[in-house]
Amino acid sequence: MIHPTAIIDPKAKVGADVKIGPYSVIGAEVEIGSGTEIGPHVTINGPTTIGSDNHIYQFASVGEDPQDKKFADERTFLEIGDRNVIREFTTIHRGTTQDESLTRIGSDNLLMAYTHVAHDCMIGDDVILANAASLGGHVHIDSHVILGGFSIVHQFCHVGAYCFSAMGSAITRDVPPYVMVGGRPTQPHGINQVGLERRGFSKQTVLQIKRAYKALYKSKKSLQEATEVLEAMAAETSEVQIMVDFIKQSSRSIIR
Repeated sequence: MIHPTAIIDPKAKVGADVKIGPYSVIGAEVEIGSGTEIGPHVTINGPTTIGSDNHIYQFASVGEDPQDKKFADERTFLEIGDRNVIREFTTIHRGTTQDESLTRIGSDNLLMAYTHVAHDCMIGDDVILANAASLGGHVHIDSHVILGGFSIVHQFCHVGAYCFSAMGSAITRDVPPYVMVGGRPTQPHGINQVGLERRGFSKQTVLQIKRAYKALYKSKKSLQEATEVLEAMAAETSEVQIMVDFIKQSSRSIIR
């Protein structure tokens, strides 16, 4: 299960059925759950906790120090859930004390080749980062989001659930749930209707989300006025309430 050329620190905790490929390096305070497969030439530093049934491909760098000039070797963490696929040359950094000292990746995510997850990022479940998508520090990506290849997300931005970004998007403000964005400068381009339908949203719910989008982006109302319209719609459709809560909690304002 463990190649003889792999280097594993005595303080690491590795499940009995974990596979570790040639020349991989597992540092101290790394915990790897059962069924996880680590390819060749992977480096994992700690404190890092990796759950079960993950697959980390060759040349990935996981749990490294954050790229933050304020970082002074404080004790910070990375947590990765279950059944994630982390492809070649992906880089994932631990958190900083300027936030919660934690970077967290949920479960069932696909991080394609050359993706980057910076310090203090929070990623939900069932997220896809296509090739070379990059997250700045403190970015939050909610569940069921797809970021197209070479998409970049500015630090402290929040991307809501079920969003979709087109290839090469440069996201500099928060993106409300269900919204599809693209271009540079990045602009909203309707709702992620195909993604919602694939995930079982009813036609009526999709229609209500589409109406909420039109109120927010097509009505020429101010953000406050549009939010009031969405609040009235949310009385009938709980999915619209998710949009309302997101807008009210936004710290960088939303793409609009």
